[in-house]
Amino acid sequence: MAELKRTPLFEIHKSLGAKLVDFGGWEMPVQYSGILEEHVAVRASVGIFDVSHMGEVTAKGPQAMAFVQNLVTNDISKAADGQCVYSPMCNPRAGIVDDLLVYKKSNDDLFIVVNASNTEKDFAWMQQNGLGAELKNISDKTGEIALQGPKAQGTLQKITDFDLAALKYFRFSQMNVAGINALVSRTGYTGEDGFEIYCASEDTEKIWGALMEAGAEFAIKPCGLGARDTLRLEAGLMLYGNDITDDVTPYEAPLKWTVKPDKGDFIGKSALLAQKPKRKLVGFELLERAVPRHGNELYVNGEKFDLVTSGTFSPTLKKPIGFCFVPVDMPDGSQVEIKIRDRLYAAKTCSHRFLAKKQ
Repeated sequence: MAELKRTPLFEIHKSLGAKLVDFGGWEMPVQYSGILEEHVAVRASVGIFDVSHMGEVTAKGPQAMAFVQNLVTNDISKAADGQCVYSPMCNPRAGIVDDLLVYKKSNDDLFIVVNASNTEKDFAWMQQNGLGAELKNISDKTGEIALQGPKAQGTLQKITDFDLAALKYFRFSQMNVAGINALVSRTGYTGEDGFEIYCASEDTEKIWGALMEAGAEFAIKPCGLGARDTLRLEAGLMLYGNDITDDVTPYEAPLKWTVKPDKGDFIGKSALLAQKPKRKLVGFELLERAVPRHGNELYVNGEKFDLVTSGTFSPTLKKPIGFCFVPVDMPDGSQVEIKIRDRLYAAKTCSHRFLAKKQ
């Protein structure tokens, strides 16, 4: 077995008594004080996450914009300097290779954040389709901390002289954080206001400590992957490998809004334009007492149709929820059944966004 990778904050996680698990080849905290307590902290106040396992790639030079425009479905050329853009990256069949964030510093300088378990695969894919851009995988040199919740701004503002109120949603800036130069974006994976802070690996521990001290007033809590998963599911945010894969297209997932055919050619465009989806990813609420999980079978009119892609008990809504694929013409509110262990449980479909969008 390959040795698990560790982030720059590994020793801090151990000292805090975190429960550590193998997550895509990384030894990561799944929880500290408990998933429910950490989830509630983010919804009510502020939580802090180590996301230094995420992958970071830079694309620079005169071909950088042409490269990224060919690589992703969204139109990065329309973004302003200092803006982040979410987009799938597809294969020629229009299956999603990964979903990522593109940070546009300028047309010649782009910063791309990919999912941790896909970093090596994604970078190889980018190199194959590089179009002359200067590509660097800087993941091993980069630390990342996510600060999320209604008190995130109040916490971070204590250790930066940058006016965070001026940083709008899905915008970013270089700023001094606890005496360290960092790139900070108003983004996150929880459905709450918050920030993602990128810095040199060796500076990650200092920024974490400063944020913990600054957030003490708001009872800041370190949060693990367990709370990250329940928070993102409530917010209607998909997880690569569960809800979206290289066998799922943006037209089957609720990501049609990220596809911009008018921008010119891009990988997967022809397949997308030709596709007539037979299924779509939606939300569902279980109507009985049980907890749905990834891989549970979904039944429509008594026949097995597909699988649950994500499922949990929602701490905020206090009911079991999840995502699943259903026939493309099925309206919200339709009755379906979920097989959990050896029994079918009644459920109804709904919007994949379980919480009202806050940004």
